[in-house]
Amino acid sequence: MKKLALPLITLLAFSAYTLYVMLHAEQSLLQFGMQLMSSADTAQVVIDLYILAALACIWMYRDGRARGKSLAYLLPFFALTAIFVSVGPLLYLVLKALDTGSKAPQDSASATA
Repeated sequence: MKKLALPLITLLAFSAYTLYVMLHAEQSLLQFGMQLMSSADTAQVVIDLYILAALACIWMYRDGRARGKSLAYLLPFFALTAIFVSVGPLLYLVLKALDTGSKAPQDSASATA
């Protein structure tokens, strides 16, 4: 449960804030991105953020494959990461914690049998 709480709270809070901002924004997400890339100082932050997003995708790929997940399972996380950056890895962590949590009692039950 500990591994679930922080990513779940962060995912819910950030997703709600993102939805709020998108509903009240005066420009599209694409226009906003283009505006950020038009200036060197904000472009540096965006590039830095997407380098981190790429590293998160590499981590999700390696972790997912080690856990036996298919590429088809991982693609939605990559897409969310490409669009909303933090949402993809946060959702991955939430589902990983739920998946691990649901298997833990079965593993201990089979160990005692």
